[in-house]
Amino acid sequence: MRNRFAFQPRYFLFWLIYFVLTKALFLLYHSTQTKGLLPEVVASIFGYGLRLDASATAYLSAIPFGLFIVGSLAGPRFPLERLIRFFTAVAAIVVTVLTVADLELYRAWGFRLDATPLQYLNTPGEMAASAGSAPVALLLLLLVGLLVVGWVLYTKVVGRIPVLPAGFGRGRAALAGVLYMALLVLPLRGGVQQIPVNQSDVYFSNRPFANHAAVNVAWNVVNSLFLQNAGPNPYQFLPDTTATRVVQALYTPAATRSDSVSLLRTPRPNVLFIILESFTGKLVGHLGGEQGVTPTLDSLARTGVSFRHLYAAGDRSQKGLVALLSGYPNQPATSIIKYPRKTERLPHLCQSLKAAGYSSAYYHGGELAFANMKSYLVTAGYERFTERSDFARQEQNSKWGAHDHVLLARMLRELPQQRQPFFVTAFTLSSHEPFDVPMPPRYLGTDEAAQFRNSIYYTDHVLGQFLARAQQQHGGPLP
Repeated sequence: MRNRFAFQPRYFLFWLIYFVLTKALFLLYHSTQTKGLLPEVVASIFGYGLRLDASATAYLSAIPFGLFIVGSLAGPRFPLERLIRFFTAVAAIVVTVLTVADLELYRAWGFRLDATPLQYLNTPGEMAASAGSAPVALLLLLLVGLLVVGWVLYTKVVGRIPVLPAGFGRGRAALAGVLYMALLVLPLRGGVQQIPVNQSDVYFSNRPFANHAAVNVAWNVVNSLFLQNAGPNPYQFLPDTTATRVVQALYTPAATRSDSVSLLRTPRPNVLFIILESFTGKLVGHLGGEQGVTPTLDSLARTGVSFRHLYAAGDRSQKGLVALLSGYPNQPATSIIKYPRKTERLPHLCQSLKAAGYSSAYYHGGELAFANMKSYLVTAGYERFTERSDFARQEQNSKWGAHDHVLLARMLRELPQQRQPFFVTAFTLSSHEPFDVPMPPRYLGTDEAAQFRNSIYYTDHVLGQFLARAQQQHGGPLP
């Protein structure tokens, strides 16, 4: 006889196995593309995809786990078995319909099912036209087949819920259920890492199909429903016609100049792109800001090129990242980086330089999965990534991960091994709130303004140290 308290783990296992089977079905349905993948890549699809599968499983298990707790307290008269079976049947039908619809929609659209079909609810004719060429009979057969497989799987893995053992109190039984419920938090957020799981966690390949196959459809649909509700635009200051007229000149191509000057000492230089977190012109002296906070940048401006007629591309790091690397304009109420199916189609500096024979690497002391940045960077074609998990525990000395001096020191050590010419990008983090930097404060005070100045000064200082050591390593001034 099965142990009653094994019900919750068995129920979790049922959904997890079901999602693995639907992933296998997706690969079989798109066998033409699957055949182009190496066996280890196919295995990685299941391995990387397991985090989203487990997250979706945790969400689906929450209500049955809650019912189990209530049933343990209420006793045998509570219709626990019927309620859980009813919920599971409804959830299975919804998940299966989404899974089968996704099989054919992916062939037509090239991305996994999300909230996009909801846009067509008011135009059912167009929706029907989109599905006009779908193999309806095959899809219906797969739908019925998956439901049958799900029923058999539930019967074999979960089965009936045993009665409470004799002498085992209801309170103790409910407590055991609460403990299992608490454990759901771990798979629900994808682990113990600081950033909850998102699509970036399953992106691992330079083949878009492999990344797409690792996505859990049920999780993706629900997640996109929340993402697309960006709310009203708080920056609607001008009518659209007026705003268009004001910025039209920005999109007018400048006349070709014959007196252009080349700034390069070599036609194919190594490119080191360092993105400084939260830096502002208000604290950069040569830009008219406060003097003395950024001596390194001020010194570079005297010997290099400084662009002074620029505006920030956004109010968050992920917006600035897409603007810097893809030239994508700021979106006030959301960010395109939240939508991997869209960022896959953006141009990217890494892609352009890769076509010119450049190798590439990306360095960041924090977690690349934050704000879906990893999915954007993986599809951009970076060949190697260094992030928080790649640093030793003692080097993760910031709330966000590894401080900037640790990040730049590692990059300096590894640059000689990077195949030339290279395009290496580094994104700092120490000047992000809470501005806790590992150096004595230059600006006294405990208020946020003083802490921010200290963080800017620190990052500017370690940047200067990095450039000085890089020049020594290079054997002379950097090109």
